[in-house]
Amino acid sequence: MPEQPALLLIAHGSRDPRHAATVDALVHRLRAMRPGSDVATAYLDHCAPRIPQVVGRLDGAPAVAVPLLLNRAFHAKSDIPAALREAGGELPLADVLGPSPLLLDALDRRLAEAGPDVHSAAVRARTGVVLAAAGSSDPAADAATRALAADWQRTRGWAAVEVAYASAAGPRVPDAIAALRARGARQVAVAPYMLAPGLLPDRIADAATGADLLAPVLGAAPEIARLLLQRYDRARTLTAAVALSA
Repeated sequence: MPEQPALLLIAHGSRDPRHAATVDALVHRLRAMRPGSDVATAYLDHCAPRIPQVVGRLDGAPAVAVPLLLNRAFHAKSDIPAALREAGGELPLADVLGPSPLLLDALDRRLAEAGPDVHSAAVRARTGVVLAAAGSSDPAADAATRALAADWQRTRGWAAVEVAYASAAGPRVPDAIAALRARGARQVAVAPYMLAPGLLPDRIADAATGADLLAPVLGAAPEIARLLLQRYDRARTLTAAVALSA
């Protein structure tokens, strides 16, 4: 059988050690879900190993680069492709994680950890949720977050879902909490739309004091690992199809 390409997980990186610990946990889960698979990690910034180091170690062996990013913004559009080119790696690049119903499943999981009763349809119907994202200077990325919030409200039965941002333009978390209270939400939850702990999730947590529930970040949720494998498989299949047609 042809050799399966390695999955090269590309994360942003952070000075906060919790970020790398989360990535390591995700890699462990990926390997458990796909036994025998070759999973490597590279970082854009702050952490090691960096993309050139890992691409160099591959030494031309087949691999698929899979970005650990929620939205298609600057890092996905520019930083990662440029870093791969500069490293001399002509690797297929998978899509970002969003949008996907699996992200909604992961958000549900984390909210249920904060308040188990949110599994109840009746509780959801009186609960407003703040989807607290990092925020981006890319309007398309923020539009994708707002579309996810609308899908989450429509498909999961929340009373309302408001988007807030930890950086870039507002609204901020306290504004979104106030808006949900004004709309009649009897319970308000804050759900960080973040993959790992760090400065921005901490900022969200500090701003969520007016909420009733605060969920953890998405982290190494099994749904995130499944979604990464989906993105890897799709990129691998498309690459094979293009090679056959060439």
